[in-house]
Amino acid sequence: MFETIVNILKFIFKKITKLSVPYFSLRENSLGFKITSEFIYIYDISNIYTKQRHDAFVLSAYTLKSDELYLEYIEFQNDVLWQQDAFGAFLNEVKDELKFTSFELLEKLNFSKYEFRTYKIDDEYILSFIHLQELHKDIFIVDKKVELYEKLIQNFKKDYSFRYKEYKKLNQDFSFSLTKSNSFKNYFRITSS
Repeated sequence: MFETIVNILKFIFKKITKLSVPYFSLRENSLGFKITSEFIYIYDISNIYTKQRHDAFVLSAYTLKSDELYLEYIEFQNDVLWQQDAFGAFLNEVKDELKFTSFELLEKLNFSKYEFRTYKIDDEYILSFIHLQELHKDIFIVDKKVELYEKLIQNFKKDYSFRYKEYKKLNQDFSFSLTKSNSFKNYFRITSS
């Protein structure tokens, strides 16, 4: 009887532990993405530069640059909400920062907490974006080489193949931040009581 209770408690603890694993984690020279409660996809990166970002509405925020990715991580306080669609705000910030003349959606895919989009820019380039949304967290990724984008999607859809390889990839240096811009653009707000 006692052994059965202990086994049940162990089982419950394992389930809670698996569910509490974050969907995104930054590790030394790699990013971790939770695909299922049993599997985390690890993506290795090198030559990374991170910059801590600060705002009264956030608990933790940073931007990360590497040769192939630009990432912004924002973790909010419990009583903070977006004033608008989070991914839309990020895409608008990219458009405003880089002054594109055209920004056409080519592909949009959703899987669980992940959203993937690819845009044709100025009729010549492509740029792929990943948005990962957790409770009180948003992770935005610009994948300049489309490698992480394609591999993450293949974890959800095994036969996926990126169809826009004929376009040039935009190898732009990104330095904007939604967290940094919040004081001017009011992206976040405290929930009403």
